[in-house]
Amino acid sequence: MKNFKFNLFDTSHPKLSPAKGRILIAEPFLQGPYFGRSIVFLTEYGKDGAVGFVLNKSSELYPDEVIDDLYSFKGELFLGGPVSSNTLHFIHTLGDQVPGSMKVTDTIYWGGDFETVKELINEGKADNQSVKFFAGYSGWSPGQLEEEIAENSWIVASVPDEVILSYDLENIWKKTMESMGDVYKTWSNFPQNPTFN
Repeated sequence: MKNFKFNLFDTSHPKLSPAKGRILIAEPFLQGPYFGRSIVFLTEYGKDGAVGFVLNKSSELYPDEVIDDLYSFKGELFLGGPVSSNTLHFIHTLGDQVPGSMKVTDTIYWGGDFETVKELINEGKADNQSVKFFAGYSGWSPGQLEEEIAENSWIVASVPDEVILSYDLENIWKKTMESMGDVYKTWSNFPQNPTFN
């Protein structure tokens, strides 16, 4: 697996605002099965609220175990968030090959025609390097995410697109914190359960 170097924190802009295509990094004090030490990719952000997907929480299932007529997909099924956890979502780099998909960054798209994605995977024209599946999503009503950021629940950052589609995310939260220096580096060593300190 490729090792990513994280230079996420732009010191000329110490406080990035949330935006489509950016990530949210959970502060170490944020607890819970979905958001504790999570990295969330924002696919939508605006006056109506925000939508995103947790990148680094595996369901320990594979999409071809839960999706009919999907064959030999090597990637995991990720827990996208607590909202509608019985629904399936996906991001991809297939662009206009998938009708109805929405562009999020230069190379990453969200959603689109699911049957087309299945077809591309089954024909060997797409794989876990170009498609990532999620059960459920993370959602915020208008003003809610801003409140959580003000309460220091999240740090907003940017990462290269290849990190978003990567499956090598086991240590991404810690590496991201360390790359931001100072207090964040200290936080990266904060125990997951404070009672163990």
